[in-house]
Amino acid sequence: MKYDVVIIGSGLGGLQCGYMLAKKGMHVCVLERATLLGGCIQSFQRKGQTYDTGFHYVGGLEEGQPLHTLFSYYDLMGLSWQKMDNLFDEVNINGKSFFFAQGHQAFYQTLAEQFPHQKENLKQYLSLLKNVGDHIFDSLQPRNTEEFYSTSLFAQSAKAFLDETITDPLLRDVLAGCSLKMELTPNLPLYTFAQINNSFIQSAWRLQGGGSTIAKKLADSIQQMGGEVRTRAAVTQLIEKDGKLVAALVNNEELLEANWFITNAHPVHTLSLVKESELIRKIYRRRINNLGNTFGMFTANLLIKPDAIPYIGRNQYVYKDANLWQYTPGKTDRVLVSYYQPKEGNSIRQLDLLTPMSWDEVAPWAEKPIGRRGDNYVAMKNAKTQACIDVVKTILPQLADSIEANFTSTPISYQTYTNTEKGSAYGIQKDFNSPMTTVLTPRTPIPNLLLTGQNLNLHGILGVSMTSCFTCAEIIGMDTIVESLKNK
Repeated sequence: MKYDVVIIGSGLGGLQCGYMLAKKGMHVCVLERATLLGGCIQSFQRKGQTYDTGFHYVGGLEEGQPLHTLFSYYDLMGLSWQKMDNLFDEVNINGKSFFFAQGHQAFYQTLAEQFPHQKENLKQYLSLLKNVGDHIFDSLQPRNTEEFYSTSLFAQSAKAFLDETITDPLLRDVLAGCSLKMELTPNLPLYTFAQINNSFIQSAWRLQGGGSTIAKKLADSIQQMGGEVRTRAAVTQLIEKDGKLVAALVNNEELLEANWFITNAHPVHTLSLVKESELIRKIYRRRINNLGNTFGMFTANLLIKPDAIPYIGRNQYVYKDANLWQYTPGKTDRVLVSYYQPKEGNSIRQLDLLTPMSWDEVAPWAEKPIGRRGDNYVAMKNAKTQACIDVVKTILPQLADSIEANFTSTPISYQTYTNTEKGSAYGIQKDFNSPMTTVLTPRTPIPNLLLTGQNLNLHGILGVSMTSCFTCAEIIGMDTIVESLKNK
């Protein structure tokens, strides 16, 4: 079978690329190694409840905002979106809570009441975030890539910006406190920090049915436009001939030819599929293989007893004696409490506890198969769950007695089910000191092999949606994409 485009991986980026190219009349085939579509946005069922793998809430979905523009184009606005409470995030530091409100003015007023001596500094902080959000689509214009990355906010430090702009150390921690949606390190680029945080300040939303409904909708649309979406179809080799890829070997038995190949997989995994290449030099392989990955996540998906915990319309970020910009592997000092299901009653039936977890913490069990990792692995997960509960008990003292069932996952789980390198939560680490090296573009040394997904420019729903545009632009042209978004 010969296709215009073969896409490896049905994560958000892969499905969006499939949608965009199929809509332009190209014959596409999306291949997924697992039984479920969606990658990091897939959902799963436990005891009648739907839990999400990595999707919890999105920002910037109000009409006129960036994600609304993109999701309107992808025909995703008809899903069951529900706006969160006005106070959508709560940051609790050593027992004291601070709230984030939707809308820049409301956000400012809420925090200015608690930090009146920082009013002007807050205005300066929000001015930069708003400027990033207002000009997010400017990045789709023609540019000199090297000059762009060396002079843009990708080449500036988020931590340095906060240190210089906000003089109150506590407020600095508060503003960074909802950033478990990224890996906070002193090397984090300012653009990553600003774009993600600004989108949620614009507006914050939950989705009935979980992230898998996004994957299903995109897959259905691709098939309706004549494309194919296949599960249990693992690409085991990419075959190169005469300076380009000519075919993908699926499940070691089926050859699929194509003019273009897009991979939503981690770049390290992608290179492993190209066994022999005249174009991919050893120095390039070493560079990609040596890139650092963000930390993974430990997640406790909790089923809550009926009527035990009242409905809460916001997420809670809880820190206990934590250095926000320095994560210590093995130490549980920060937990995101996510209530990601839209309101259906006056109490909740599920919530997630998420905390960073390094690969080293789970490496002893990494090679063991599912269900055979032993009692020590189970004991480790139980201890980690209890440590999370201990951190959040200052804001949810009733939690320990309210749990009906508990389902846990580690970076091993993430790698197993989503094929994410070492269970990395946010892909390759971006470093403002070397944006040209760590902020990857879609292009590879093989001219018809393109990258997409969270390992490139940006992670998150909005970031990946933008990256999909950059990837497809290499095939159909950026002018075509810009025009399509205008006429969505």
